[in-house]
Order: sequence, then structure tokens, then C-alpha cells
Amino acid sequence: MTPEQIKLVQESFARVAPDAEEASQVFYTRLFEQAPEVRPLFKGDMRDQGKKLMAMLATVVQGLNDLDALMPAIRALAVRHNDYKVEPAHYDHVGAALLWTFEQALGDAFTAETRKAWSEAYGVLAGAMIAASAEAR
Repeated sequence: MTPEQIKLVQESFARVAPDAEEASQVFYTRLFEQAPEVRPLFKGDMRDQGKKLMAMLATVVQGLNDLDALMPAIRALAVRHNDYKVEPAHYDHVGAALLWTFEQALGDAFTAETRKAWSEAYGVLAGAMIAASAEAR
């Protein structure tokens, strides 16, 4: 990722973070609409799940400046996702729901450049998780 892309991701996340609970609800609503087959993978309270999602996003967004330092946490997360029966195809659904959520939250501020930056960031994250998940199996 370029420094400009990292900045776009961090700035756009900072605009959404104050409404983290709402953003996570929008995200999961969209995810379950688009991929109802993933709904059974979520067993706990969705509010708690939303808090975990937003906390992990905050960690990732802040860690984009040093991906090498971030990767051990990402790999550990991927291994935990194996226990939840997450499949590689699920990452596409999550990415689409994430981009849609930011588009809804940011409106016109979710520019083509911001979308591309988020796509790149998510691609790095998802790629690392899919690889780590496969390696752990």
C-alpha cells in the first residue's frame, strides 16, 4: 500500500469510528443479506461481535504503517477463524460488506480513491489470513 492509501484508510476509519456500534450493525446486516450461509457461524451476542470487529479494524488500520509488526496478530486471528469454520470464499463476502458499510457511512466522502485504498488494505489482510488459515490446517 502507498502512504497515500494508508492515510485515506486511516482518515476514513477515524470518521466512522465514533459510530462504531452502528457501523458494525450495518456491516452484519449487509453481510447476512448478501451471504446468509455465514449467519450460523456467529454464535454469540452480535453487539459483542460488532465491538470485536471494530476493535480489530482499529488495530489493523493503525498497523498499516508497519505490516510486518501486524502480521503475527493477523495470523493468529486466521487460525482462530479455522475453529469457527470460516472458508476462503467467506472473505469475499466480508470484504464486499465492509466496503458497502464504509460507503454508506461516508457518503460522498467515500471517493474512488478511498474505495481503492480500502480494497487494497482488505486484500492484504484477507490474503494473509487465507494463507495462514491454510497453513494451519
